Amino acid sequence: MRIDHRADQPVRAGIPEHGRIPRYYAVKIELLGLVEELGEGSALPSERELAERFEVSRVTLRQAVTELVLEGRLTRRQGSRTVVAPPKLVQPLQLASYTEGVRSQGLEPGRTVIGVESRSADAQLAADLGLAPGGEVVHVERVLLAGGERVGLESSYLPKDRFPELLGDFDPTGSLYSFLQDELGVRFGEAEERIETVLATPREALLIGTNPATPMILLHRRSWTPEGEPIERVRSLFRGDRFSFITHLRD
Repeated sequence: MRIDHRADQPVRAGIPEHGRIPRYYAVKIELLGLVEELGEGSALPSERELAERFEVSRVTLRQAVTELVLEGRLTRRQGSRTVVAPPKLVQPLQLASYTEGVRSQGLEPGRTVIGVESRSADAQLAADLGLAPGGEVVHVERVLLAGGERVGLESSYLPKDRFPELLGDFDPTGSLYSFLQDELGVRFGEAEERIETVLATPREALLIGTNPATPMILLHRRSWTPEGEPIERVRSLFRGDRFSFITHLRD
């Protein structure tokens, strides 16, 4: 199989120690070149055409395509061919709302509410929010949307005694940060965020509408007021094929 020189660098980066390029990986690099030529929303040629073009079996071709789907470069649409995916959304790691991040990229943010409820905190959650074990918290769970597409799942926990308005006055389809700041006068001082990669649980995959094998980006955040009083603990799960994150570092 011929390897396009345009793909030379990524192919070299993928060569294992024994020096042999896996056949599917060479096909994947060729497909990346094709993806760039076709552009967002364009359908790939049929599986038969691609297998003939690259002189490989359909099994090998499918492995290459599957990796590009998992990486967010391609997407499969029901009832149609595999198409070139749109660019990933870039979310800043800063004290800003999801709403602001999505709107800055020209998309309309949205949320589908799963539930808003009062519940007792376990020992770890209570400690994180400065409560006594068994203290009451407000749990807000929502599916995150970007341009109408489901891209994540967010669970926020806040002390009920400090924010009772969340159970009555808050519109959970809107920005929680805006409500806290504009309506309740809450000031955010600092936050701690931990990031890891995971696979979604069956429930999470169903709510987000993604394949359970799709890599997910999980963010754990705790935030405090300038005085050091806990505000919230948030667990945000984002589709790895649709999101990347950026932060600015300064000495």
